[in-house]
Amino acid sequence: MLTLLAALFAASLVVPWVMRRLGRATFHLLALLLAVALTVLLVRTLPQALDADQAAVAGPRAPPVEVTEWIPSLGVDIALRADVLSLVMTMLILGVGALVMLYCARYFSAADRSAGPFAAELLAFAAAMLGLVLSDDLIMLFVFWELTTVLSFLLIGHASHRIVARRSAIQALVVTTFGGLAMLVGLVLLGELAGTYRLSEILAAAGAGQAAGAAQLSGAGVDVAVLLLLVGAVTKSALVPFHFWLPAAMAAPTPVSAYLHAAAMVKAGVFLVARLAPGFHDTAFWDATVIGLGLATLIIGAWRSLRQTDLKLVLAYGTVSQLGLLVLVNGLGTAEAALAGVAMLLAHGLFKAALFMVVGIIDHETGTRDLRQLSGLGRGQPALLVTAVLAAASMAGIPPLFGFVAKESALESMVAVGGGLGWTVAVGVALGSGLTVAYSARFLWGAFAAKPGVETTPTGRLGVVFLAAPAALALLGLLLGPVPQPVGLLGGPISALSGAGEEATTELALWHGLAPGLGLSAAAWLLGAVLFLLSRRDLDWPGRVPQRLEAERLYRGLIRGLDALAVRLTSQTQRGSLGFYLYIILTVATLVPLSVLLLAGHRVPADWILAETPLQVVLAVVVLAGAVGAVRAHKRFMAVLLVSLCGFGSAGIFALQGSPDLALTILLVESAVLVVFVLALRMLPAGIWTQNPTGFRTARALLGAGFGLVMMAAVAAGLAARSSDPVSVEFPWLAHDVGHGANIVNVTLVDIRAWDTFGEITVLASAATGVASLIFVQRRDVRRRSLHEVPTGSVGRVVDDAELSPQHVQELRVARSFATVAREAWLVAGRTVAPEHRSIVFEVVTRLLFHAVILLSVYLLLAGHNDPGGGFAGGLLVGLALMLRYLAGGRYELEAAVPFSASALMGWGMTVACASGMMPLLVDGQLFQSAYVELTLPLLGEHALVSSMIFDIGVYLVVAGLILDILRSLGAEIDVRSEQQSLAEASRLRRRGRMASAWAGTGD
Repeated sequence: MLTLLAALFAASLVVPWVMRRLGRATFHLLALLLAVALTVLLVRTLPQALDADQAAVAGPRAPPVEVTEWIPSLGVDIALRADVLSLVMTMLILGVGALVMLYCARYFSAADRSAGPFAAELLAFAAAMLGLVLSDDLIMLFVFWELTTVLSFLLIGHASHRIVARRSAIQALVVTTFGGLAMLVGLVLLGELAGTYRLSEILAAAGAGQAAGAAQLSGAGVDVAVLLLLVGAVTKSALVPFHFWLPAAMAAPTPVSAYLHAAAMVKAGVFLVARLAPGFHDTAFWDATVIGLGLATLIIGAWRSLRQTDLKLVLAYGTVSQLGLLVLVNGLGTAEAALAGVAMLLAHGLFKAALFMVVGIIDHETGTRDLRQLSGLGRGQPALLVTAVLAAASMAGIPPLFGFVAKESALESMVAVGGGLGWTVAVGVALGSGLTVAYSARFLWGAFAAKPGVETTPTGRLGVVFLAAPAALALLGLLLGPVPQPVGLLGGPISALSGAGEEATTELALWHGLAPGLGLSAAAWLLGAVLFLLSRRDLDWPGRVPQRLEAERLYRGLIRGLDALAVRLTSQTQRGSLGFYLYIILTVATLVPLSVLLLAGHRVPADWILAETPLQVVLAVVVLAGAVGAVRAHKRFMAVLLVSLCGFGSAGIFALQGSPDLALTILLVESAVLVVFVLALRMLPAGIWTQNPTGFRTARALLGAGFGLVMMAAVAAGLAARSSDPVSVEFPWLAHDVGHGANIVNVTLVDIRAWDTFGEITVLASAATGVASLIFVQRRDVRRRSLHEVPTGSVGRVVDDAELSPQHVQELRVARSFATVAREAWLVAGRTVAPEHRSIVFEVVTRLLFHAVILLSVYLLLAGHNDPGGGFAGGLLVGLALMLRYLAGGRYELEAAVPFSASALMGWGMTVACASGMMPLLVDGQLFQSAYVELTLPLLGEHALVSSMIFDIGVYLVVAGLILDILRSLGAEIDVRSEQQSLAEASRLRRRGRMASAWAGTGD
């Protein structure tokens, strides 16, 4: 089963590629694929499923089960179980799906480029739906449940250029996702109460005859869990008050309607109710939810169907009505109802899919679905008429169609319940059946009858392949009416699950004698005929439901209210002030832990150690001085310098505590951040405060101090409350014996917790991309110019020599003499930086240090496995070297130093890191498993090579690319903009000067 699921999902990935080469013929291959999948699954599992003791969880007579471990630590398995109920749903999913694929081969035109993605999504949906009905694990059930939600969103919104399709898709997604989240809570609650997440075990424990399980699965907790599960089922199957999303989803292509809303998606909720009914039909909220909402949906949906003039909407509201009946019957919990529920599931899938395909053919051939414009279609398309009559008659419950057999069985099961409840439900279903007869007749009359005063609708010749799929479904409904025994063979084992394990006393048959169900059916036919005549005489009959009571209107009002609330809340909180955001975040981060500490009664340890050496006191004073100075600073640049002073002091404290790796990393980070801040400050005002800062500064200083004290207390309380050994106790021997390294910090990063580091470098790459995207509006990288295209000594010059004082002119002449040497060195500042912006001393220092810093970064990378260093520290050092080149030579020097994009550097780093994690899989290892090789090299002696070094190289490249990206964003790109602004300002001043001179000359 798992192999079949994987094959279907894999096939969906290649469908667009196949569609581009084979065209519409691909739909024939997909139809064959689904048919073969159904045949294989039934041959391999149906005999054992029919022979199985459905009440047994395991044993020789249990249904076929496949279990594959997925997340063992959480107890989540990919558990698939093919019992009879699952196989009945499988017949609908794969059987009807195959016919829908065959239908699509003529529904889509040969030139339609959207057919490929559509086919892939439809096939993936079939696979997700198949996984849902086969799942025996609650978590896997939810995973497949949400997959159907996402894929239905894509299918409903297939015509994305139409606003109606997009709005309908979003509406369906919102409603069904709401139900799915409620269902997730119920699944987790039920699994925890039962002590297992295996669905078959839960149902076996909840069923009759297991006293221990019954005692365990009872009470308010189980009632609430089952109610939450029913919320998911009700939203998925479009019951009142969530029924409005299903008619709106008719904006999707007709094959989507035929499949998702007749045979697949909306049946998920019905399937869940049928699955839970044997064990939980006697819980507190079951009858009110299943029977009450089911009966209301049956009547409301049918009544609304009578007022529609679009054939597709007639069927859509009819589907809503039928889903109410399906949920009601499958939720009664008796053996007779279970048998009737299976019959109705199959009957509804046959006739409703066929009718939707008929509407698609009418729309495809005539260009309209409005029953007021269609006339005489039955005479022009007799085969289509016969197909529609057979399917509509089955929907209306007219003998000898299979729909009549299923509805008779449902009515008999309700009468068998007895008492006031049984007869009330039976009469309600008879009323809904009468409305069903009326809208079924209205559908046939509106689509095929000749109407007075309306011109005959012209149609062409209908292809056999186009009609084959709906005709096959309608014919099957006709054949199963007189011979329903195959369905009864499937329904018998399912009915044994209900009650005390007794099978249904009645069988599916075309004739049960003069039973109460036949009388209710006759009354429904008579009522339906009367209602049809009334609706035919007046198309606007039966009037309109008051708009204030329409569920969709209430939904849209709720969404508008949420939007208004979001706008108001955003306007109050998102002020565009980073200081305000930080103030709110730190306030919450201070008050919440403080409240927990006070309420929980945690006590801070009394044995405090202020300092171990005098140097720690000195460094602490430095840190405090930097913090106080940063608070009192009036200029941004000074505040940044003082904050960096805090960082450098903290690095010293770490070094004294025996953490050279952390100290080295903090020193490098602080150095890099200092430069980045200075680059960013060029675009900000020099002063920090734009108004009186006294109140703000005091409040923020108190908040900062409070936050620090609370975090310190929280950490101390946490350490004092420890009841087991810390994880770090195991790290030394893990680093030495498993990671084969002496540097515990680096081995932890690249080996023991490589997954964490991989996630962190992924975040770094994403953050760099985001920062650069905020800076580069029109392009990703700075324009690359070859050096000979750059005007010598032009960058940054915005004034002429005539505008300078004689002293400044002399200084410029000296600077230019350095810029025009006969031989250019590798530092290109002489040709790219304006003389007044150059620093000869800085250029000399850069020439001396750059290569040494690069070599030192490589040393830190290679030595980091055993000594302080590593890929992160080495990458930071490379970034500092590039900063030197940029500060000395400007943006063109940076381009000359690294003649490729930062994104490529980060991409290669991510590729190397990912490849290092994947390589162990080639030798049957695990992801990110390290290998160790000892080598004896001539002259160099013994050396050890660890594969995690490759991962560290990836980290090295990502960090270097990150800093390069920031330099090109905050440095080079801001340089360009500053120069453009300066040139524009100079040009404006010159124009103003020329205009003033001209005005003065005119005045003379």
